[in-house]
Amino acid sequence: MVDLGMGRAATSVELLVQLGAEHGVPAGRLLGPAGLRDRDLGTPDAEVTAGEELEVVRALVAETGGPPGLGLAAGQRYHLTTYGIWGFALVSSPTLRAALDVGSRHLGLTYALTTIEIAVRSPDARVVFGDAHLPVGVRAFVVERDAAALRTVQRELFGDPVPLHSVSLRAPPPPDPGAFEELFGAPVRFGADVNEVVLDTDTLDLPLPRADARTAALAEVQCAQLLETRHARTATAGAVRQRLLRDPSAPPSMVEVAAVRHVTERTLRRQLEAEGTSFRQLLDEVREALAHELLLEAGLSVEQTARRLGFAEPASFVHAFRRWTGTTPGGYRDAHRR
Repeated sequence: MVDLGMGRAATSVELLVQLGAEHGVPAGRLLGPAGLRDRDLGTPDAEVTAGEELEVVRALVAETGGPPGLGLAAGQRYHLTTYGIWGFALVSSPTLRAALDVGSRHLGLTYALTTIEIAVRSPDARVVFGDAHLPVGVRAFVVERDAAALRTVQRELFGDPVPLHSVSLRAPPPPDPGAFEELFGAPVRFGADVNEVVLDTDTLDLPLPRADARTAALAEVQCAQLLETRHARTATAGAVRQRLLRDPSAPPSMVEVAAVRHVTERTLRRQLEAEGTSFRQLLDEVREALAHELLLEAGLSVEQTARRLGFAEPASFVHAFRRWTGTTPGGYRDAHRR
């Protein structure tokens, strides 16, 4: 299961925004539903959560209509250099088998929203992309993107594509499967029971051209440290965020959340401070993200949205929305409609 509360580099969201722009979708229409803004991106240390990235994906699919192959186009933008230290760990590995091993152990440093599992049983090695946890409307896009990204990385590891036996996708067949077969260089079966890429196990032991034992060892240590830092930083905040999302019309108090987590209110406050956030900030983030969705996607009125988000009065919601975005809910909705 993908931890939607865990942080990841904002690079992937930036790529999705670029793809949206090429389809005529303004950045704000993709970032707004996730509670993100342009200023949240563009810096080397900018991070988003996996859940926020998933909201950007949902907006991208909704705004473009999710044409067949959109996920393929997205996945081919994810190069080895896109992944930072994780990419260095792969490229410096001695073989493809070693690269898959180190990559799968630090999968939290990628931008995958599918669960990725590797099963090796001679003569085949299977890479399975799990999508059951994803919203139905974005499954095809996310699987296409993650599979195409892995294929792109594999090409760059060797400089040439590794032969594949077959590719199976659960999505229904597109009108023209040619783009899929061209990318994967193998027959693609649609409407399958599982999303998987199958290759020969002999391929796993092919040497990588830029293998370097010292670089590989250093990169893996840094991967482990970065992953540990992200887990520690998002563990409490992610759990609190999920608790707040359960019933936004009647959000629990900090005391109630602390009781559920079997800690004192003071301890919960200290844990959130250590992760660079606060209970109030998390409540604002959840409410703002939902407000964008309710106003734009669901088409609710300001009064209805205020009620859904647990505000006693619409005026309180308008005041909070202006604090979040610099404009009123009505002004925000009108601007997006134009």
